Amino acid sequence: MINALIILIALAVGGYLAFAPRLRNSSKWQAMVTPLASIMGSGFLVSAPLLGGLVGNLAVVCMACLLVLAYGVGSAIRFNIQHFEPIENQKGPAQSIAFLSRIVLAGAYFISVSYYLQLLAAFVGQALGITDPVVTNSITTALLLVIGGIGIWRGLDMLEKLEKYAVALNLGMIAALLVALAIHNSQLVFSGSWKLPDISSVIDYNDLRILLGLLIVVQGFETSRYLGDNHPPEERIATMRLAQLVSAGIYLVFIGLATVLFHDGLGSDVTAIVELTRPVAWILPTLIAVAAIGSQFSAAVADNEGAGGLLADISRHRVSPRYAYGLILLVTITLTWETDVNGIITYASRAFALFYMLQCVVALIVAWQKRDLQGRAMKLAYYLSLALICLLVFALGIPSE
Repeated sequence: MINALIILIALAVGGYLAFAPRLRNSSKWQAMVTPLASIMGSGFLVSAPLLGGLVGNLAVVCMACLLVLAYGVGSAIRFNIQHFEPIENQKGPAQSIAFLSRIVLAGAYFISVSYYLQLLAAFVGQALGITDPVVTNSITTALLLVIGGIGIWRGLDMLEKLEKYAVALNLGMIAALLVALAIHNSQLVFSGSWKLPDISSVIDYNDLRILLGLLIVVQGFETSRYLGDNHPPEERIATMRLAQLVSAGIYLVFIGLATVLFHDGLGSDVTAIVELTRPVAWILPTLIAVAAIGSQFSAAVADNEGAGGLLADISRHRVSPRYAYGLILLVTITLTWETDVNGIITYASRAFALFYMLQCVVALIVAWQKRDLQGRAMKLAYYLSLALICLLVFALGIPSE
């Protein structure tokens, strides 16, 4: 019964999100779904097993801390949308740091492209029973060649159309998974067998550094900053805030409901969500694997295109898209063979943390320059604190191995 319910919920939610004319024609929905899909993409797949294996029953508390940090950084970026964008073409220290942040973001996108496809390959390998890193790296490389080759040949517009279906499938899977976990927890409560797992929940300094390296699981909200061609500032600010609040609620509910499934030996296996959910319903592992493959491919395409666009912007369009995609291809293939999926998660987190730090510094400078800004002293202290925290993430984050 629960398997049929899961399938119906996934199909209903996914189909509505993919084909509903009301959503397709809604500017606010389009502005919100981009950051929401980015935040919920890969992070939803890896957060529960990584946090469960690292901090045990404190996973939901640690996730809340990551979400609070992400929301704080998001507020700095929202401040920049409102106050910095109108003066972005002027000259000054804030503009110079913002330009540097775009270079850093391009590098972060390079890393995230490899990360998404390494995660995709890990789920393919898990489904096929393949654990050899040479094989999974070969799968990642083949996908990079396909995406990069299409980008060099004709651009990535032809692959963009897949994104809305992948996003709909992923969000439909998330809705079905939450319902299934809620039913599972309810059954345990009513049978009198619900209890927290007997696993270690001690957090030491090394665990703290690994937690800092997991910032990537709640990354993606910054995409609202670069939707200015299609959405006005007020809409991007409102929808970015809503996307962060909605995703935070989903993450906390998900981790809270999944805690009962934690057990010793979760370790650092990024695909452990598949086996973790198997006791809930036999259909969930298949649904998660399919959604993971689709969502990570579309995310890799989106970040590949984002990196190409940033390279063109940074070079003042002296680098053509063809050469940009060629450079991205070379760098991402190198990253794939020089890292593993757990390592690339941390490198991506540190790269985005550096970008976030620079964005917080931009907000700090702009707030300092606006003498008439309401609550100026509090904002200065706030953005300085966020910049320092992001610097700590960049400096101290380590892989979960």
